[in-house]
Amino acid sequence: ASMTHSRGRRTAFGLLAVAAALLAQGVAHADEWPNRPIQLVNPYPAGSVTDLLARALAPGLSSRLGQPVVVVNRDGAGGSVGVASVARAAPDGYTLTFTATTPLIVSPMMRADTGYTADSLEGICQTYDHAFAIVVAQNSPLRTLADLVAAARTRGSLQFGHLGIGSIQHLAGTSLAQAAGVELEPVAYRGDGPVVVDVQGGRLDFGITVAAFAVGQPVRVISVLADQRSPGFPDIPTVRESGYPVSAGSYGGVLAPAGLPAAMRARLEQACAGAATDEPYVAMARRTLQPANYYQ
Repeated sequence: ASMTHSRGRRTAFGLLAVAAALLAQGVAHADEWPNRPIQLVNPYPAGSVTDLLARALAPGLSSRLGQPVVVVNRDGAGGSVGVASVARAAPDGYTLTFTATTPLIVSPMMRADTGYTADSLEGICQTYDHAFAIVVAQNSPLRTLADLVAAARTRGSLQFGHLGIGSIQHLAGTSLAQAAGVELEPVAYRGDGPVVVDVQGGRLDFGITVAAFAVGQPVRVISVLADQRSPGFPDIPTVRESGYPVSAGSYGGVLAPAGLPAAMRARLEQACAGAATDEPYVAMARRTLQPANYYQ
């Protein structure tokens, strides 16, 4: 019995020693972080508003963390492809995402194959919010939302472009169709850019895009999906003003796989908050988020 007790104590002490060694190793790794480049996944196409903001934020993150922060575009399925890749990554601080909350919150509710849930990632810091706009070709006879609804009734249906099934744009268009009692056929695209191209080319009747993206594009904004008029389009009425109780918005910033060590998370939060107030990011936010708000 004495020998058994002795072996039990040695086993217990051995396990404690292993646990202490692993804990020390983990602390050491946390202290050493980061010691290689960090990947910032943008789940939207290159040239999108989110892409421009991510690339403006990355240098500020890099200067504060002491390692390159590399923006990687991994788009598809309304952003859920890129978000899924980050959700599957180890919570070691080397894989982050810069995204709107739509693919994180809405996509898992709409689809069973995303491979993640809203709890799979945790927010680091919010750096922007989006308004959305209804855009038509510059030569379109649809000059108001009333024109659009009337045309849908007359023709039986209109086609609109959006950023993937389950995206805010898709849901907003569906909600507008229900509120107006007309048929609006959704057509999915990988980004706002292709939507604008096909709207201007006459292959779509209208599109729903991030309002900021419409600034300077060869399209005309006829209504804004927001509770209040957009500063970027002060003369354009909201959908609500036109008589339909539909509005849409989104916000976003930097997120990480759930389970980051507390010290690492705190350092990321501090770096992100600082980077979002750096002049390069603020300047890009002012330029690209004219109809919305930016972190300051």
